[in-house]
Amino acid sequence: MKIAYLVNTYPLGSSTFVRRELQAVERAGVAVKRFALRVDGSLVDPADVEEREKTEYILAQPWWRLAATALATLVRAPARTLSALALTVRLARGSRAGYGRHLAYLVEACHLARRCRDLRIQHVHAHFGTNSAAIAMLANALGGAGYSFTVHGPEEFDMPHALSLGDKIERAAFVVAISSFGRSQLYRWSRSGDWNKIAIVHCGIDPSMFRKPAPLVGARRLVTVGRLVEQKGQLLLIEAMARAARTHPDLHLTIVGDGVMRGEIEAAIRRAGLQANVTLAGWLDEKAVRGALDAADALVLPSFAEGLPVVLMEAMAAARPVIATRIAGIPELVRDGAHGWLVTPGDVVSLTDAIEQFATTRPERLAEMGRAGRARALERHDIDRCAAQLVDLMGGVVQTGVVVRDRFPSPVSPPMRPAGHGVARHMAGAQRRGR
Repeated sequence: MKIAYLVNTYPLGSSTFVRRELQAVERAGVAVKRFALRVDGSLVDPADVEEREKTEYILAQPWWRLAATALATLVRAPARTLSALALTVRLARGSRAGYGRHLAYLVEACHLARRCRDLRIQHVHAHFGTNSAAIAMLANALGGAGYSFTVHGPEEFDMPHALSLGDKIERAAFVVAISSFGRSQLYRWSRSGDWNKIAIVHCGIDPSMFRKPAPLVGARRLVTVGRLVEQKGQLLLIEAMARAARTHPDLHLTIVGDGVMRGEIEAAIRRAGLQANVTLAGWLDEKAVRGALDAADALVLPSFAEGLPVVLMEAMAAARPVIATRIAGIPELVRDGAHGWLVTPGDVVSLTDAIEQFATTRPERLAEMGRAGRARALERHDIDRCAAQLVDLMGGVVQTGVVVRDRFPSPVSPPMRPAGHGVARHMAGAQRRGR
């Protein structure tokens, strides 16, 4: 089987889970061609730099070549091209992006469809329900390969009409949600007749990277990892740290990540007099993030909106207790009191209370929470098992040309054998054999 992955920007420091999944799909024996619209010029992880060399960038093509491909597509298949144009107009009508940008998507789709024909690509999988899914859908309308896409949230759930999520789901071979919560949101914006093509495939972690968790430091050190943007709640975390530090002055927080709110966060740290309690580490590569987790006694994620953060899985696999908000898919993974603390989103008192509970919890209890969280993360989020589910879905579509619509249990269909069962069993056997 030969498939293509399509992402808007790839690789990307904040989306290492895409690289991890893609490589696991390759380990399962599938040939993968990487496509992206653009490249991130500020990559710090050597693994991302290596992936960049393997990726074909659509917008790196000269404009005249893209235009010539679009014209050739019109000459070759006028009916399909006009149908795709009508679909483009419909997508643009409800979008903030406007007609010009969507016409650009159509031109890019012409290039993608041609390249997929040239390379004999059998299926296209896009990540995120944004422009990458739109281009995959338009390429399919032009006669290209069938497509699927993974929706992570929360951005897609903030503007489902502008993104035409219903249209993208209806035309897709299948759609992946990364949590039950995410699937429920896709149910909201799709016809009930399409619910059975929405599957849950978790994002995964590589267990080999967490074979020997470091012991807890025992120094009341917290770490948070994420883009410095409004939805991640770091400003509220600074306020909670200021409150907790009044009675626990030895508390320390490391903030890993960067983004548009860095200056505002730095100013909040200065106003609160927390320069000795908070360190801004900036972007770190995967190895350094694991080092930051090892150097902390717990992860804290004060997010206002999320999908299901991969760093949460990584922290739990590293045997670290977690403090996280009770939103989206997080409660599906984290059990309050067993793996850490779940707090009310946007509530600084709730967040402060959890930080203070962390600061006064015996090290033995923190270690017990870490061990329980590690077992749960490794059980649910082994990347090879997750990728095996995805390969099974793609294989079924490629072999039959249609999605098997009773594969994914939903409120309107009886439970069936979970997707990925056969391939997952094969992969588990291969892992036991030391593959």
